[in-house]
Amino acid sequence: SVTVIGARDAHGILGREVRSAANEDMGRVVDVIVDRELSYADIYVSATEGLVRSKEVLQGLENASGFLRKHLAERVELRVFPRLRFHWDVTPERADRIERLLIEIHKEDENKANKTNDR
Repeated sequence: SVTVIGARDAHGILGREVRSAANEDMGRVVDVIVDRELSYADIYVSATEGLVRSKEVLQGLENASGFLRKHLAERVELRVFPRLRFHWDVTPERADRIERLLIEIHKEDENKANKTNDR
């Protein structure tokens, strides 16, 4: 018998399975979004090196997508297995940039406070 699952369940299962199937060279899986019809699984990835590796990582995943889809289809019981689409997630880079800006602002505030105290 085939178990039919919804997109929300597929998201959780696929997310875990994709993370375990993709090795670190393929980047880090940040999120998996499965459409309502289970036609597509949009897989968002990043790497610690950032945007510099985006083309390499996405190309590697695209090249391995047939293998990954076959591997996942063997482990996840779905009537029809979604096609995998890979996307670069810029969230880690944006978060890093925001953190650097906040540190810079904090340092500027400290410098202003120190100059005021010196007067």
